[in-house]
Amino acid sequence: MLESKLCQAVIEAVQNLYGLQLAEKDVSLQKTRKEFEGEFTIAVFPFVRVSKKSPEATATEIGQYVKDNLTEVADFNVIKGFLNLQITKEYWLKFLSTHQNEANFGFTKTEESEVVMIEYSSPNTNKPLHLGHVRNNLLGWSVAQILKANGKNVVKVNLVNDRGIHICKSMLAWQKWGNSETPASSGLKGDHLAGKYYVLFDKYYRAEVAEMIATGIEKEIAEKQAPLMLAAQEMLRKWEAKDEVIIKLWETMNAWVYEGFEQTYHRMGIDFDKTYYESSTYLLGKLIVEKGLSDGKLIRKADQSVWADLTADGLDEKLLLRADGTSVYMTQDLGTAHLRHEEYQPKQMFYVVGNEQNYHFDVLKLVLHKLGYKWSDNIYHLSYGMVELPAGKMKSREGTVVDADDLMDEMEKTAYEKALELGKIDDFENEEAKQLYATIAMGALKYFILKVDPQKNMLFNPDESIDFNGNTGPFIQYTHARIKSLLKKASSDLCNIAADIEILPKEKEIIRLLHEYPSVIKLAGENRSPALIANYAFELAKEYNGFYQEITILKEENDDLRNFRLSLSVFTANTIKSAMGLLGIEVPERM
Repeated sequence: MLESKLCQAVIEAVQNLYGLQLAEKDVSLQKTRKEFEGEFTIAVFPFVRVSKKSPEATATEIGQYVKDNLTEVADFNVIKGFLNLQITKEYWLKFLSTHQNEANFGFTKTEESEVVMIEYSSPNTNKPLHLGHVRNNLLGWSVAQILKANGKNVVKVNLVNDRGIHICKSMLAWQKWGNSETPASSGLKGDHLAGKYYVLFDKYYRAEVAEMIATGIEKEIAEKQAPLMLAAQEMLRKWEAKDEVIIKLWETMNAWVYEGFEQTYHRMGIDFDKTYYESSTYLLGKLIVEKGLSDGKLIRKADQSVWADLTADGLDEKLLLRADGTSVYMTQDLGTAHLRHEEYQPKQMFYVVGNEQNYHFDVLKLVLHKLGYKWSDNIYHLSYGMVELPAGKMKSREGTVVDADDLMDEMEKTAYEKALELGKIDDFENEEAKQLYATIAMGALKYFILKVDPQKNMLFNPDESIDFNGNTGPFIQYTHARIKSLLKKASSDLCNIAADIEILPKEKEIIRLLHEYPSVIKLAGENRSPALIANYAFELAKEYNGFYQEITILKEENDDLRNFRLSLSVFTANTIKSAMGLLGIEVPERM
């Protein structure tokens, strides 16, 4: 890459001029600010102590050395202690000619045999996927694609939390008040039907607690001793004892939910290479805990519950088995992590989980390490912030949390209304129009969520996300469609790019951005941040639109210039499609 060659040239310059040996990390290479001439800038302040000259004189000496020894450098200028390097026109034209139609430009071929595993989604089978799951799924899937683009051998996994007290709450409520209702009889998706009964359990449970408090029972005791809660706990014990009636009900209701999940995943464009189920891993977790207990690494308390004492490591005690022998979330996470390690021997295991679980993953790593599993050092929590909607924007069918299906329905409705208002679907057939606004809706949703740094909390506004101007998915989708329309009108095969044309500043800026794409992919992989890809795509689309508005393309009379600008357009469209693809966003051919 050119950036590496520039760094090496600066390293040689400093070695030959001042006798100082540098590493590539010691050279700060940045893109030149738009108000200055040049494409790459190097800060020379760190070298002044050995040059024993002013920053300006040091930058001038290094710049002259680099220009004399690197054919790609046409000239340089110095602004105080900053060396701005100008790259030759020949280099940019050769870059454009070489890569404009290259499949997977910027991607690294997958050669690593070691697996990088990434877990995302992790739903409970007592309710539908919700707004938080939307960010989780979009982030997890996109990070997986970005890691693949960096040459990693990625395995995408899901862990379905299909057992536990929360599942029993939905089951118990259906037993009591369901009247044999099914997805087919109710017209509800299976996950929404399960969610309906989870909410119903909570309604009656709260009423029981309130009645008990009214009789003088303390709230904490009432919450533990309410009849519904006791019945749910008894159902969990029966489930773990393999009670046939409970197991059959559990299998039936889970099957409803799985079908509902698959519909939602398909609509979101999300998939997995393997799905794990807590019901299959919690027993392994219990065996791991029991071994840790027999090895003296865990403690059993008087009530027979089992704990990990992490106080010496600055944490607290962590419950691993309840007094009645039933497991907790941490138990199954121990089992799942062990099973994955045995199956894949992953180099890294990433868990995409909200930042409210930061402590949980600190404990998971520490407990595994305490139990002797050295590979626990390869576990990483890809923590992300909360996502909320503006107050009053939407209501959930099942409760206070906004369902993913409701959100996507609302997005498609808004996309249709805006596309109709702007005349985007006037010349489309019905089915084609429906597909277009569905594409716009999902592009808007995914882009608006993924353009935000994963670690930040965010406010998602459906109306703002579906805007054909500004930093939005539809704006970038429209730019791609605009370029495809332009190329269709050109209706001619592109020839080789002439070497004697002049490149205008706006054209050079687009080429420089295209040249930057491999570096952006690499940085996004290192930081596990789709936001870097999203904002790059916006910057490229914005620059192209400025070029499109100000510079003649199809009507350019000079054939060489016309051909060059069409080639630039082809490369831009391909790169926009590639970048948006890493975010899981489709780009239409026309809008």
